[in-house]
Amino acid sequence: MAFEKSVLVPLSADETFALITEPDRLRRWQVITARVDLRAGGDFRWTVIPGNSAGGTFTEVDPGRRVVFTWGWEGSAELPPGASTVTITLESAAGGTLVHLIHEGLTGEQAASHAGGWNHYLDRLVRAAAEGDAGADEWAAAPPELDPIIAAEATLATCQLVLRGVSAADYRNPTVCTEFDVARLADHLIGSVTFLGTAAGADFSHATGTALEPRVAAAAQSTLEAWRARGLDGEVKVGPHEMPAGAALGILSIEFGVHAWDFAQATGQQVVVSDEVARHVLGVARQIISPEVRAGGSFADPVEAGPDAGILDRLIAFTGRPV
Repeated sequence: MAFEKSVLVPLSADETFALITEPDRLRRWQVITARVDLRAGGDFRWTVIPGNSAGGTFTEVDPGRRVVFTWGWEGSAELPPGASTVTITLESAAGGTLVHLIHEGLTGEQAASHAGGWNHYLDRLVRAAAEGDAGADEWAAAPPELDPIIAAEATLATCQLVLRGVSAADYRNPTVCTEFDVARLADHLIGSVTFLGTAAGADFSHATGTALEPRVAAAAQSTLEAWRARGLDGEVKVGPHEMPAGAALGILSIEFGVHAWDFAQATGQQVVVSDEVARHVLGVARQIISPEVRAGGSFADPVEAGPDAGILDRLIAFTGRPV
């Protein structure tokens, strides 16, 4: 069976093609991370929501007109990467570009499930085209299960949404981390991401860009893909120390979640994160941020959050930041 739908996107065909194929644009409406080799025979990997990554191969690429790729889900026996085919054609129309999507090679149950997904994301595509960004995706906010990898993907989504609201004019704004302005805090975050990615064998040779959000996203994509391939069993070497793999990766959700708050505070934004994710990260923080870690200078002593504080505020206060 197949799912088929058309939407009118208020952009030119070339701009629309970029929005549906380029990682920096895809993150504005459909994915958390994306690796794309946009050529016939090139592959892709998109983390659409935490814990759910799609992959396949491009079979046709006609910029501004048409793209065809195979599609499936990592870890799925019923629809693995490459098991179905998505064809997207673009046609100039009054008011923009008509985007026509056909997803073929599905069972009846798969077609029904993907109909819900494509309807959701095609609506977000139109919103991103009209507004520049579709905003927070409620589907990414509260994954039904949380492990260190899924939590890292969920908090990355939170952090990237804030970073997309940071302009170059904000780069020198001070942050609550007094040794860092916004740009230097992003450098610190990228350093942490690549350090933890190296522990899982991540390849950072393709990381490019100058704006903060694409730089963080590129490092995070490589790191999380490497961790997904490695898994959480055993121990890894983090600097001079060996530690359980799950604990090492848990650091990443603290980095993304807490620094999202730091960036938001520095640029007048709000953090969009579910209580479920914030509660998970708080639990991880309580395990990792020991008195010995605080004594090393990475975190100040916890502060009082107040009896009516929300989960996010409790997490922030635990890391020593005033709320």
